[in-house]
Amino acid sequence: MAFIRIAENINVMSKIIGPAMKERNAKPIQEMAEKAAATGVDYLDVNIGPAKKDGPEFMDWLVKKIQEVTDIPLSLDTTNMEATEAGLKAVKHPALINSISLQSSRMDAGLQIAKKYDANFIALLWSDNGMPRDANERAMHVVDFAQKVSDLGIAPEKMWIDPIVTPVSVEINQVKACVELMGMLKDIAPGAKSIVGLSNVSNGIQHELRTWLNIPYLIMLMKNGLEAAIVDAFDNVLTDIVTGKKDNIVKLVSNIMDGESVDMSKLNSEELKYAKSTRVLMGDSLFSPSWLDI
Repeated sequence: MAFIRIAENINVMSKIIGPAMKERNAKPIQEMAEKAAATGVDYLDVNIGPAKKDGPEFMDWLVKKIQEVTDIPLSLDTTNMEATEAGLKAVKHPALINSISLQSSRMDAGLQIAKKYDANFIALLWSDNGMPRDANERAMHVVDFAQKVSDLGIAPEKMWIDPIVTPVSVEINQVKACVELMGMLKDIAPGAKSIVGLSNVSNGIQHELRTWLNIPYLIMLMKNGLEAAIVDAFDNVLTDIVTGKKDNIVKLVSNIMDGESVDMSKLNSEELKYAKSTRVLMGDSLFSPSWLDI
């Protein structure tokens, strides 16, 4: 199965798209939708945030405006479930709900909407107790989700499990836990897909350095079975990775994960940066803002 890319570029936090959303100015949003779709991504994530005011009306307007210029499937990204339902009513093609968490205030309502519209949904492993501590707690959350989905008669294939990627600068064990969980999913949730918000791993780091963490982390996750990610549609390096055009980098990261000895003196400058980042992401080297220079 081809790796699934969901473009993160239509986002209320964007300096261009955010004001356009606020002003109901469709042109910049439509231009971004067309450009992102042209890169070959599989979905456009439509992130409107909490949308507490006029959420359903706004999502309806936004979905229709995007669909005027592209037929690409949409991922409806908001914590406002009424807005999510409005988007599901407006879409021309099956959409993805981003997301439904384990929180008691959100899970039942979200799954009922997913069932009503036969929609795929991201199962966010965030419970009433907050962030799971490790891979084992994440696995228990997956089992809870899968049981609830089964009880409601929803096909397991509708569920896309998100382990919640966190910044490497905050807690390396959380970064490692997401990779570990990927290797468990086929056993504990047969049929379900897996997905991450990839750029979360490099949050808080200088923009020009973020790719050196995002790319090796993607490779690490994919090696353990990751099937989809929310990404920057215009990240050409990432596109090359998932389409098999940078096999030397994939092999390098994979070899480091497998514990093979790598002669750093024989690597080119690009490979060296990815090798250093992989060691950081595995917890073999300590992260610092100057990790690439060490």
